[in-house]
Amino acid sequence: MRKSYFISDLHLTEHRPDITAAFYSFLSKHMQDDVDALYILGDFFEVWIGDDEGNPLALEIATKLRAISERGIKLFFIHGNRDFLVGQHYAKLCGMTLLPEQTVIDLYGTATVILHGDEMCTQDEVYQKFRKKSRGWWWPKLMLSMPLWYRRRVARNAREKSKQSQMGKAPEILDVTEEAVLAMFARYKVSNMIHGHTHRPDVHHHNGQTRTVLGDWYSQSSYLVATEQGQTLTQHSFSD
Repeated sequence: MRKSYFISDLHLTEHRPDITAAFYSFLSKHMQDDVDALYILGDFFEVWIGDDEGNPLALEIATKLRAISERGIKLFFIHGNRDFLVGQHYAKLCGMTLLPEQTVIDLYGTATVILHGDEMCTQDEVYQKFRKKSRGWWWPKLMLSMPLWYRRRVARNAREKSKQSQMGKAPEILDVTEEAVLAMFARYKVSNMIHGHTHRPDVHHHNGQTRTVLGDWYSQSSYLVATEQGQTLTQHSFSD
């Protein structure tokens, strides 16, 4: 039976070798000959300041992904709020295709919109203003023109501000809104949606439409496997 896998919010970093090990284990166990595609829906890395950084971990991960791609498994990547500067150079190293921030795919006969999901957290107005700026045409070019030391400092400061900001916000502000979800379904005229970002893995139903939220990888691996028979959201503790 043919399969496709979906993951997001791994937040890979050299400071969390346990997550990297869990990801490599996932690849070894699940990326077999019956797999059509692996979709990475953002926040794959904890931070990404440009393809030119030459991070050893990122290069090691690229080698792992390239090996999978060369076996015929298609790799797709949608940017998250942590790694929206991942570019074509790194994608080519991995053998993966960068997709638009919202993409409709034919998932074994079911039209499905896939996305990172942060654009649906519309109650977080401060973040949405930053998101609009950071996804614009000028801000990424400006950042990538800066020296690496400066980009590292900007990323470090941004992470600290994000942590402080989230501590003072109600949980519902950090989640998607029903209005934004329904608008996304209506915009793309689909009945199936897959996204990450909120770190709240679950399957939701909206007037006959299905929305699957992928979990993060801070303490467990979270992935969705889709076949012609349907979708299954799975989570495993790193100790399993």
